[in-house]
Amino acid sequence: MTPISFRGLAFAGFLLPTFAMAFALYLQYVLHLEPCPLCIFQRVAMIAIALVWLLAAIHGPQGAGRWVYSVFAAAAAAAGGAIAWRHVWLQGLPPEEVPACGPSLDYMLDIQPLNEVIATVLKGDGDCAAIEGAFLGLSIPAWTLIAFVGLALASLLVPRLSRREAI
Repeated sequence: MTPISFRGLAFAGFLLPTFAMAFALYLQYVLHLEPCPLCIFQRVAMIAIALVWLLAAIHGPQGAGRWVYSVFAAAAAAAGGAIAWRHVWLQGLPPEEVPACGPSLDYMLDIQPLNEVIATVLKGDGDCAAIEGAFLGLSIPAWTLIAFVGLALASLLVPRLSRREAI
């Protein structure tokens, strides 16, 4: 098996979360599934992964530089995975344990400092516990969690799978 260039793998690392974001926008604007605050934070993590890999593809680092990009992408995927796990956990709560619905993310950003907004959103609310769509018995956040785990693992494999290139 011939190893693939680091830039090629990094570009693939950019495309995968970009397609995931395109699908999220399709769900929002075509199927009219409005994202809850936790969904929006998962989107931010997905965009962060895409940006890390885009920068890596443009830069084309050698040696340890490849691991730096890989670790940053894996960290963004881990953060997104943690948020998705919280989302799946909220969806699995019995109805009487689901937190009450809170204000919209836009409203919270207008009246609270960012650190309070983040803390409030990560607690989740009734909007986040609602299951609006499922495929093969798994909710959208569950599929997103699977995607984040896959992206984290793939990110850590990229430096090992890429061929060494001359400077």
